[in-house]
Amino acid sequence: MDHANNMYSLACELFPINRSLTGEGVRKTLDVIKRELPNLHVGEFKTGEQVFDWSVPKEWSIKQAYVQDLETGEVFIDFSGLNLHVMGYSVPVDQVMTIEQLDSNLYSLPNQPDAVPYVTSYYKERWGFCITHNQRKELLKNSKRKVRVKIESELFDGVMNYGELLIQGSSKEEVLLSTYICHPSMANNELSGPVLAVELAKLIQNMKDLRYTYRILFLPETIGSIAYLSKNFKVMRDRTKAGFVLTCVGDNNSYSFMPSKYNNTYADRVAEYVMKITSTKYTKYSFVERGSDERQYSSPGIELPVVSIMRSKYAEYDEYHTSLDNLSYISPDGLYGSYDKYKKCIEILETDYQYRCNVMCEPQLGKRNLYPTVSTKNTVSQVKVLRDVLMYSDGSNSLLDIADITSHNYFDIRDIANKLRENELISRVDND
Repeated sequence: MDHANNMYSLACELFPINRSLTGEGVRKTLDVIKRELPNLHVGEFKTGEQVFDWSVPKEWSIKQAYVQDLETGEVFIDFSGLNLHVMGYSVPVDQVMTIEQLDSNLYSLPNQPDAVPYVTSYYKERWGFCITHNQRKELLKNSKRKVRVKIESELFDGVMNYGELLIQGSSKEEVLLSTYICHPSMANNELSGPVLAVELAKLIQNMKDLRYTYRILFLPETIGSIAYLSKNFKVMRDRTKAGFVLTCVGDNNSYSFMPSKYNNTYADRVAEYVMKITSTKYTKYSFVERGSDERQYSSPGIELPVVSIMRSKYAEYDEYHTSLDNLSYISPDGLYGSYDKYKKCIEILETDYQYRCNVMCEPQLGKRNLYPTVSTKNTVSQVKVLRDVLMYSDGSNSLLDIADITSHNYFDIRDIANKLRENELISRVDND
């Protein structure tokens, strides 16, 4: 369970950092990821840079924020205790007002009275505080009380950072793994994706004879992927064999699957095959219910083959975008379950070759020690997978095709194909 503990420990380390679209929190997060992945390239886009129909926003910095009782000095809303307490991208404010006046700048969830909501205003200048609804009701009992409201923040021309790791394979064709690093302290919606991406990157870096090139991205959601695509979409459109958006992969609930735009790509086939052989239950959503960066990767003119394997889908679990999405909502086991599925997807992508049989008619297996020396009524079933792999290795089927045709497990087929290749009974089509 080293992979599980590695991911959870990294999530714990990253959890307190105040992230947003831009700023020091993003850079601190990328510094930690670069410690784990030394070849990570940290890039930037400048404020005001035009990226398709958007422009890169100003950089946001925040030092402190609180609401303090003017008489007693009591601080009852404090950014230093929970970074979700401040609306993301809040402009600076330093005023004395009543609770009643403050109320128009408070955000809470009546249906989840013990949760602090995550609220942002990236593209219109506002300020605000986020609190539990129970706390809000308690404050309003003394609505004439005067308080000092202070947000020490700054919006300025700066940069928006991102992380990029390219792991070179033998082919120019690429596999895309994309995740985001723009939310403050939320565990499943924010951190589960990056920590999974880190662990998968380490797996890929240690693989021998890597087939595909892997493009692994750590981006601010939406504007980050738009900006990155504005510079790289032509190469990505030409080379991407399969892509995955890594998000909401750390809880212990049932799995979810978000297909590609038309549910007809190789990524769909691989991912859903893995879901079917490893999950007793999962929910398949329609692309109409999309909500993460698959929106950008699948947009007209881009059209990348991108899917997502998730645990609880974003916006579908109560804890989503609240303070309840904390480190107790995710677990090492939850993270490992997602790691195992993505690992299997990568293993299929790396090994799903087409093969051609090298002999006419059925080869003699006994002389190659591939057939039982004693024939019984069970002999046929013992060698059925092997015979089926030989039968359908006619140069037109990949191993995943054979798994679909025969209903045998892909990984059994892969192992048998390796054994048949060692015995020179089949050859990879791309080697001919």
